[in-house]
Amino acid sequence: MTLAGLLVFAAAYALAVASPGPGIAAVVGQVLGRGIRTAPSLIAGILTGDLIWFTCAALGLAALAQAYAGIFLAIKWVGVAYLVFLAWKMWTSPVDALQASADRKDISHGQLFISGLSLTLGNPKAIAFFMALLPAIVDLAQLSVAGFAEVALLIAIILPTVLLGYALFAHAARGVFRSPRAMKTLNRVSGTAIAGAAAAIAVRN
Repeated sequence: MTLAGLLVFAAAYALAVASPGPGIAAVVGQVLGRGIRTAPSLIAGILTGDLIWFTCAALGLAALAQAYAGIFLAIKWVGVAYLVFLAWKMWTSPVDALQASADRKDISHGQLFISGLSLTLGNPKAIAFFMALLPAIVDLAQLSVAGFAEVALLIAIILPTVLLGYALFAHAARGVFRSPRAMKTLNRVSGTAIAGAAAAIAVRN
């Protein structure tokens, strides 16, 4: 791809990633509720999902995705259900002084990765970008292997950079919550954010 083409894609993709959506809500919610250590695995899952959608678009599999829409619909609802479960745990988990002074450790990195992946594969925002907007930005019919690698590299740089920025902001905000009462409020705020991410996926086609 030309430098101009890569710059156009980078700008459009950065704006898409930075715009409010389920991915940002999930990252912020997890960091607020469980600390910054949750961010890398969750972001890795979201990144993997975006790379899968980009590969599908680059290989001309948009029609295949439509033909097997039921599979992606099932993935969507699995992701929604899992996010709702995480939100419920945050709302109902007891809080004590230890939790107020240390990050909770009741979710594995594997669970976080799967959560991010399923969220992205069922996220209408990601689907719309890669299956509808991407072909208007990148000439997929003329995309070479080198061009594919260049775009994939940009995705692998831009998405983690943007989401880590949100994660660091949430981590900084988390520092003001020290007492058990404040931590309970924080858990409910982060649980609500995650539930909002689930609702955003559920109501959009």
